[in-house]
Amino acid sequence: MVDLVGIFLGAVGPIVAIAGVGYVLDSTRNVDPGPLNTAVVYVLAPALVFHSLAVTELDADTLLRLGVGVVVFTLAMWLVAEAVGRATGEREPLLSALVLVAIFSNSGNLGIPVSDFAFGDVGRQTAVVFLSVQSVLMYTLGVYAASRSAGSAGREGLRRVFRLPLVYAVVAALAARALGVVPATDGAAMESLQLVGDAAIPVMLLVLGIQLARTDTGAAVSRTGSAVALRLLVAPAIGLGVALLLGFGDPDVARVFVLETAMPAAVTPVILVTEFAADARSGGLTVPQYVSTSVLVTTLLSVPALTLLIAALRSGVVI
Repeated sequence: MVDLVGIFLGAVGPIVAIAGVGYVLDSTRNVDPGPLNTAVVYVLAPALVFHSLAVTELDADTLLRLGVGVVVFTLAMWLVAEAVGRATGEREPLLSALVLVAIFSNSGNLGIPVSDFAFGDVGRQTAVVFLSVQSVLMYTLGVYAASRSAGSAGREGLRRVFRLPLVYAVVAALAARALGVVPATDGAAMESLQLVGDAAIPVMLLVLGIQLARTDTGAAVSRTGSAVALRLLVAPAIGLGVALLLGFGDPDVARVFVLETAMPAAVTPVILVTEFAADARSGGLTVPQYVSTSVLVTTLLSVPALTLLIAALRSGVVI
């Protein structure tokens, strides 16, 4: 258990450090996050997803089950989050922000290293596929939810989806694998894609820090109770149900799937709401402030929660 705590501190520590740089940068330089958001949405994230999908070593059946599992989990969490939000009196624009926080986990910059440590190569590869499928949903359903929080739901939200390159990056990666034309991983093309994709994570964290520097965290924290409960308690329970329903052949894949669903709130929704709903607010609290604070709180609380979950998963108590 001591080693698990150490590795979690090592995984969360860099996240906090990079976000802290963004916080200090905005506090001293008043940085405009807009250009950084645009770079992530249109360049860095598509490169990350294309490279991840193109080089994974998991077999086709496992890939299919993982893809279906992520979709089913996301839709189930959307229904639960929407119901909880309405039951607790949450209204737009924060209702859609609550949905964003609840349905998307930090499966990338936290999920991948944690899964790698806990379950080795299978953990890393499963986490990468989870991230890739979730990224597609994030830039489709997530963009729709972010647009809805800004009051532009419906056709306008869907039109924005098809103007984003990440969807086409996924199609291109799957097509390249099917046709057997994926470039060599040690070639210039794939190494360049990896370099660009790897830049997505620190830039996202910088934007998170910039948003936190502009957040009245005292007011925001009091509004994040439902988001924290949904992300850290309800999500892994639903993830477990989906894993048992799908019956993954490899139990370690099932365990990593559950672990990925239990990660804290993803950073990317901060990018999305800053891009599409920067001015939307409720009671003096903006949507980016709400989402940024939810990411911070769930990330800090996830350290003990994930430690206990990994201990249960590795012992076979859960799956």
